[in-house]
Amino acid sequence: MLTSRYSKPEFNPYGDNAPDTGDELWAAPTAAGPLATRMSLPGSKSLTNRELVLSALADAPSRLVAPLQSRDTDLMVAALRQLGTGVESVTGADDVPDLRITPGELLGSTTIDCGLAGTVMRFLPPVAALALGPTTFDGDAGARRRPMRTTVTSLRALGADINDDGRLALPFTVHGTGRLAGGAITIDASTSSQFVSGLLLSAARFDNGLQLRHEGARLPSLPHIEMTIATLAGRGVTVESAAVGEWTVAPGPIRGAEVAIEPDLSNAAPFLAAALVAGGSVTITGWPATTTQVGADLAELLPLFGATVSHDGGSLTVTAGDGIRGVDLDLSTGGELAPNLVALAALADSPSTITGIGHIRHHETDRLAALAAEINGLGGQVTELEDGLRIEPRPLHGGVWRSYDDHRMATSGAIIGLAVPRVEVENIGTTAKTLPQFASLWRSMIAGPAEARL
Repeated sequence: MLTSRYSKPEFNPYGDNAPDTGDELWAAPTAAGPLATRMSLPGSKSLTNRELVLSALADAPSRLVAPLQSRDTDLMVAALRQLGTGVESVTGADDVPDLRITPGELLGSTTIDCGLAGTVMRFLPPVAALALGPTTFDGDAGARRRPMRTTVTSLRALGADINDDGRLALPFTVHGTGRLAGGAITIDASTSSQFVSGLLLSAARFDNGLQLRHEGARLPSLPHIEMTIATLAGRGVTVESAAVGEWTVAPGPIRGAEVAIEPDLSNAAPFLAAALVAGGSVTITGWPATTTQVGADLAELLPLFGATVSHDGGSLTVTAGDGIRGVDLDLSTGGELAPNLVALAALADSPSTITGIGHIRHHETDRLAALAAEINGLGGQVTELEDGLRIEPRPLHGGVWRSYDDHRMATSGAIIGLAVPRVEVENIGTTAKTLPQFASLWRSMIAGPAEARL
């Protein structure tokens, strides 16, 4: 176990398989001066994977325009192909590949590699229940620690046969019969909104549709459920909600469609935060006027830290103020933004408290414990709360920043490194989960006035 410099030495999400970071360290660039950068970002992972699932379940072919190409989306494409869906890369505008998806008969008798992708491990078991034959789901070592109880128990309640040897976690096998009864169920989705989205995406294909109710603690990341409902509406599927935490989907067809994928606004977070750390400004082009992406909240969140935000046509610009202010935030609707905002808070001029994010303990790693360990390991003072973190800024020093195979931990280390010399991020390559070009874009941003394009 790695214990030499951490305030919480007992925290080791790698278990007994802690990596040797010696050959995997990335020297995080330190900003030499204010930024003046315009950049475009690739498509949203959340939208790409939702539209891929709907395309596989549709009654006609679909085309996704400018979808994200990353590890998570590649895993989704591979999984759908294994289940009998045709997915073909075709040339799109400006030579950016599009995807043509042709639905086919869903067949099991295969094994799905989920990697660490929550969208694969939670969106595809309902699809596998509609396939004919057994489908086994497994993934990276970290995937076996991610909560899956609700996926397994909810599908069983809807009529699926699942063999998990009592684990209620990966690996498990869905024995599909080509159909699923569906009906009314109550679930606890306190640890992830993906449990709700996974059921809603396939619900129109269930014999009796779905009447779904959430019962438990607060429901995190509601914007992601709203995103799911919006993508379904675009395919002709109506989701009725008589009350918060209740959803009804009638059985019926899912339309094929041509869908343009928006840029990933959550992936914009480290770049926009960089403007506050280094000074100057960063502009993201192609920013949608309306969206269901939680990353859009950055336009309201970053001014709380002292930034100025402006819109110009289809672009959003963040400009630094006189410093970085501490904040008190409830981020229950935008937990995926928390790691980058916590990194920003560690560089602020006053304390911050960020709450409503207890559910991010169950993401790629325990992000609350990981953030506290890494910031404290560089000389900071972060205290774990039941539902968040208390950050009291302290002078930071260089050192190794562990990523825990978590892309948002890796980008948070890069933010710290802008202001703190000699920060080395372990496994920056984990950013390939949603943004394979992260390291090159980061260097281009720091290099000087430029426009980074993919």
